[in-house]
Amino acid sequence: MKTLWAPWRMSYILGQAGTREGCIFDFPAAITHDKRQLLLYKDGLCEVLLNRFPYANGHLLIAPARHVADITGLSTAEAGALMAMLKDSIIILRRHLRPDGINSGLNLGAAAGAGQADHLHFHVVPRWQEDHNFMTVTAEIRSIPEHIDNTFDQLLPDFQALARQGTEDRRQKTEGRKE
Repeated sequence: MKTLWAPWRMSYILGQAGTREGCIFDFPAAITHDKRQLLLYKDGLCEVLLNRFPYANGHLLIAPARHVADITGLSTAEAGALMAMLKDSIIILRRHLRPDGINSGLNLGAAAGAGQADHLHFHVVPRWQEDHNFMTVTAEIRSIPEHIDNTFDQLLPDFQALARQGTEDRRQKTEGRKE
């Protein structure tokens, strides 16, 4: 018999899902990353976290730094930074986790399935051929092959490199206007 080991799920099962009060996306301005909170990246416009209760290994959440519920409330700079970060995050996930595909999207409002409806965020979920089996359907269990702390450690250096590049530099590079 093989054992499925997912010890980080116990806090979810026992109802201790969050380690903070309030919005999971609200961090002090001085913080750029925090392993305890699974925060990989934060600048003045956007932030990236590993999902504490992932659908698959490497499941990221990308949100604007400003607390905003709807995509129509974003400034042009925030929208551009989010899309640039979405692109950069996919590059990083492909480099380290080598997924066969990626699901990406956002749920606007509680009725659409948003768990944190008052702060919009994109989900970026790496996928592999046949990565989920009968357990997801019958037992509501997902098999995550790597401990979330190890995934954090693997991805963090690339997100720190993005922070060193700077938001404006990345946006210009993404738009093809590097000066």
